[in-house]
Amino acid sequence: MLQRIWAVMQKQFIQTLRDRRTLMVIIALPILMLFLMGYAVEIQVDHIKTVVVDHSRDQRSWSFIEALENSGFFDIMFYVENQDEAIRAIEEGQARAAIVIPPDFLSAVERGQAQALVIIDGSDAMTVQSAYNAAITVAESYSVELLARKLERSQPSAHQTTLQPLDVRVRVLYNPDMKAIIFMLPGIVATILQNQATSLTAFSIVKEREAGTIEQLLVTPIRPLELMIGKLMPNVVLAFINMLTILGLGVFWFKVPFSGNIWLFFWMVLLFMVSSLGLGILISTVSSTQAQAQQLVLMILIPSLVLSGYIFPREMMPKLVRFAGDLIPMTYFLQIARGIITRGVGLRLMWSQVAALLIYSAIVLTLSAGSFKQRLE
Repeated sequence: MLQRIWAVMQKQFIQTLRDRRTLMVIIALPILMLFLMGYAVEIQVDHIKTVVVDHSRDQRSWSFIEALENSGFFDIMFYVENQDEAIRAIEEGQARAAIVIPPDFLSAVERGQAQALVIIDGSDAMTVQSAYNAAITVAESYSVELLARKLERSQPSAHQTTLQPLDVRVRVLYNPDMKAIIFMLPGIVATILQNQATSLTAFSIVKEREAGTIEQLLVTPIRPLELMIGKLMPNVVLAFINMLTILGLGVFWFKVPFSGNIWLFFWMVLLFMVSSLGLGILISTVSSTQAQAQQLVLMILIPSLVLSGYIFPREMMPKLVRFAGDLIPMTYFLQIARGIITRGVGLRLMWSQVAALLIYSAIVLTLSAGSFKQRLE
């Protein structure tokens, strides 16, 4: 019995070693996952781009701003005149947070009645949590330092020592209750669109090749381009229906507010699907079996989840890893989806992401069409 088992094992090892594509995926996928998790995963966000509205412009306001910047969590980008300009800077992506200091900050601190407002971009869960915790921590440390100085100068009453010189209020834009589903919905939509459009396309073409039916189609008057479009359209419809289902459940069941233009979002979905379908065709041209296609789809899906900013903030990734994320279409669509669904912004503020997605789709479609035609011939 052992000899028979050993013979089967030898045969299986030989078959695996001969299939170089499968062997490459088996070896490369764990290494890829290790490097992605090692370099890209960072839970805590620091150096958050921040704008400042300083209505007081005195020694105390400057020292508080300095304390925020010295914490390492906030990078002061520039100053603006009022709160509306600060919110506009966040909407346009110039900042992820804003500090608003009211007038007469110095005397308010001395009375123990000072307040400051921290406004945070609520479209990113990691940024919200890190900025919120950092603002509270810095304010508490700053208050303790001010109280210690008061104690050194005089003997305040018991009531005065219980007063906190500075109270920081936090306002979270777009998601004031910090519900997880609001953070997650754009990423879920992007993942479903990419995974289904890519995998269904690759599997359907490879399945035809495995069954030998694709050769039968070639003897008919149908052209390669017509065959490719015919293969793609059902996948477009299925992926679009699934996207509508998830989006509808998110909006109507989980009460996720859809802040932007729904028709603009649908056009962006179609643009993203073009790039995903092109990837599916490319995978089908280099895959001999459905198993190989599935492994290659997985090698695209995992980097997309990690590097696109869906799970982990891109700001904390090394430059080389961020550059790798720039080569993934989901990175741009996720920014577009968050902009439309969560923040309600229009095309004017997303033109760079749309342009990148257009260029990517054109390149992938050109390569995939050429590879598909060459493989058929």
